[in-house]
Amino acid sequence: MTSPHAEALGRARTAADFAAVIALLDTDLNDAIARKSELQQAEDRAIFGDGDLAAARSALDDCNATITLLEKTIDTAGKRRAEAAQSEARADIAALGEEISAKAAALGERWKNVHRLIEQLRQELFEADALSRAIATANGLFDAAGVTDLKVNLTATRRATMAGARAAAPARLSRAALQADRLLLTFLSPGGALDPRPAIGAPVEGVKSKFIPASKPTNTPLGERG
Repeated sequence: MTSPHAEALGRARTAADFAAVIALLDTDLNDAIARKSELQQAEDRAIFGDGDLAAARSALDDCNATITLLEKTIDTAGKRRAEAAQSEARADIAALGEEISAKAAALGERWKNVHRLIEQLRQELFEADALSRAIATANGLFDAAGVTDLKVNLTATRRATMAGARAAAPARLSRAALQADRLLLTFLSPGGALDPRPAIGAPVEGVKSKFIPASKPTNTPLGERG
């Protein structure tokens, strides 16, 4: 090939490289087609004695050969570009596969941490429940002994220690993750899993109060009202 772009075509390796050379070849082809039109007109004039007919036809033949060569080269370059694009797509898929494998391993570690933290949370809940039962029993004894100033407001204690800022959920979160997040927040919020609202007609305690009304001894678990 005698095209000035032959060297660039020989160096082309990627689909983008081939596309760039094809764009240059297309420009050459358009120029050659325009040149052909001019040479055809020159041939017509030479037939009627205006110019050298042999030279005009020779130039037209050369132009046609150039057009044929450019079209063939563009076609070949187009095929190689398609092959390069397929190869790059396969490489991209392979790279994505490696990336996803790494993410899968990281996901496994995350779920392992979730399991560990949930088990840790359960143990903390068990410990808190045992302490709550002990305090609730002592509150009943304090009532019976008439020393209500020694009583502990379990609800106020829990709410005070579980108050604080809440991390915002990510903007894009799956429905299952949103449901799990809401469930976890119920453990921290008044009226939630650990803080049931009092029954209708029952006295409502002040959250900031240190004392609670006299009541009978109870073994109410973590969902106690006081």
